[in-house]
Amino acid sequence: MSLSPVMRLVPLAAAALVAVAALPASAEIVDPAPIGPGQLFYGVVNGQTGHAVIKMACFGPVYEGQTGHPMAGQTVKVLPAPSYSAWALGYTGTAADGVAVTGPLASTASRPIVLHTYAVAAEIPTTMTLPCYGTGELTFTPVPTSATARATAVKVDFVGQP
Repeated sequence: MSLSPVMRLVPLAAAALVAVAALPASAEIVDPAPIGPGQLFYGVVNGQTGHAVIKMACFGPVYEGQTGHPMAGQTVKVLPAPSYSAWALGYTGTAADGVAVTGPLASTASRPIVLHTYAVAAEIPTTMTLPCYGTGELTFTPVPTSATARATAVKVDFVGQP
């Protein structure tokens, strides 16, 4: 008995569906693109969107309120978000062409990291002043801001090195 041409395609279609379903969400490819007005976005810290770790150059016993500097090689970036996303999203508003990333401490020693392109990681400067330990947030704020702009944040654990 010979299979019809349609019946021959059924196993191939099933295999393609299984292959696509097996891909993790992070397999999505985002080409670098400029940040502009009217866009939803989310922040990424060291490859994490929800709860990231920032390793701090704080050695030995650490006391409450102590600040220090991040270890080298850690990054932040911004990714565009689909409008149907369930994440807490930022919105660039009517004027933004960039996103400023700031830590939990307001300090002139901690200038913001300003990103102008999606999907391009920027290194967290080792000169940035952050808590040596504890939990906080890195805030991703559209710049320049407007009345319709909305910031978003990524929760982080600051971890001093032993």
